Amino acid sequence: MSHAGRPATERLVLGRVRVHGRGDAMRDVVLAGGRVERFTAPGQVRDAERIDCDGATLMPGLWDHHVHMEQWALARRRLDLSGTGSAAEAAAVVQAALADPPAELGAAELLVGYGFRDGLWPDVPHATLIDADRPVVLISGDLHCTWMNCAAMSVLGVEGASTGVLREDEAFAVNRVVSRVDTTTMDRWVHDAARAAAARGVVGVVDLEMDGAVPAWERRALAGRPPVRVRAGVYPDQLDAEVARGMRTGRPLDAAGRVEVGPLKIVADGSLNTRTAWCHDPYPGTDGFGRPSLAPEELEELLVRGGEAGFVPAIHAIGDRALTVALDAVQAVGCRGSIEHAQLVTEADVARMARLGMVASIQPEHAMDDRDVAERHWAGRENRAFVVGSLARAGVPLALGSDAPVAPLDPWVSLAAAVDRYRDGRESWQAQEAISVESALAASTSTGGVVAVGDSADLVVVPDDPTRLSGAALRSTPVLLTLCGGEVTADLR
Repeated sequence: MSHAGRPATERLVLGRVRVHGRGDAMRDVVLAGGRVERFTAPGQVRDAERIDCDGATLMPGLWDHHVHMEQWALARRRLDLSGTGSAAEAAAVVQAALADPPAELGAAELLVGYGFRDGLWPDVPHATLIDADRPVVLISGDLHCTWMNCAAMSVLGVEGASTGVLREDEAFAVNRVVSRVDTTTMDRWVHDAARAAAARGVVGVVDLEMDGAVPAWERRALAGRPPVRVRAGVYPDQLDAEVARGMRTGRPLDAAGRVEVGPLKIVADGSLNTRTAWCHDPYPGTDGFGRPSLAPEELEELLVRGGEAGFVPAIHAIGDRALTVALDAVQAVGCRGSIEHAQLVTEADVARMARLGMVASIQPEHAMDDRDVAERHWAGRENRAFVVGSLARAGVPLALGSDAPVAPLDPWVSLAAAVDRYRDGRESWQAQEAISVESALAASTSTGGVVAVGDSADLVVVPDDPTRLSGAALRSTPVLLTLCGGEVTADLR
């Protein structure tokens, strides 16, 4: 019998579990009032509802510390271009969809595709390759680039882009337009995506959606408790309005305490695949260093404004120069927060992140997606790319995530990438940068990877101890049960 949706106020016993980190002995875990009340020998508590877990492993629930929930919900309903290896292949997928539109894409005038990565393509995207009467907009896997045909540019009023390719702010602006869905539909899709995340053991996400995450989650919380906890981020263009409403990092947005205001997200540069990540050294064969998204003095000013209003910063920095400038600003202002991505890092800045107490909010699966791109476009410095192990050894706190839709919203995918550094049968890439399963679990929870009396009952039950797994077994770990604040949000037994 499924227990999903059982009220958290009732007492509940998770029976015959092996508690992660507490040995192999089976015990009962008693939950009450949404918290872990106590551990007992099996069978001692009889005045409570019981879920028998038959010797499975109980762990803290998992967090994804960097997602874009609306983009993830939309990507699940867009033309999939993730398997294309050239502009010509992507164009062929588009032309096939135009000739015989898949039912799940609907009958809307605009065809939107998602997931192409052109960093290694032998040819170049161009509007003429996807020419059609129907407007077509294709969004890159890292969200930093859009590729349109002439019909789409006409409909969207895009001028001066003869190739149909836009990057960074211009691409974000187009994505905002093509991502508009009525709120009822979007909220339903986001709820579906959150339920799917709960089914993979997720109890919380940091939602860094660009377009109004705070008011969107206020609305969703009024309609009912979401199946995961949410920290909803704010962007600089929303800062004044949210400050005027009394918002700050950590402020609850619902009576249940499941949704709260998250960090101030500041974008300092672009991305690797788009070759706009801001680097100390030029990209091979070019005189381009990538580009900053804002001037250093603008970054400092945002840190001051946000800090005075009670916002903790989350600074997107992918290139090593962007990271250096970000740490300069953090040091000058004297604040703490997180660096999002930290994909290329100098040795000096690894140590400086530790000294400054900055969290490295990283997405290990990006290394698996981009290992070949890094070796080409960061040739000669790829040993400084995706240095998860180096950051951990230096004492930098880690927070793992997916950046969904850039990688799947599945914490076991992120865990496996951090631990194994391989995928698809390939050899481990820069194995010295791997971390232990214990470290990856600690970076994927809000409790440091342990279950303790008094903790919120944000829990996940899996068949086997994940510290004994690796490779495909870790990546595809089955989830039996997920609880958020003592409420069963997924029951897959």
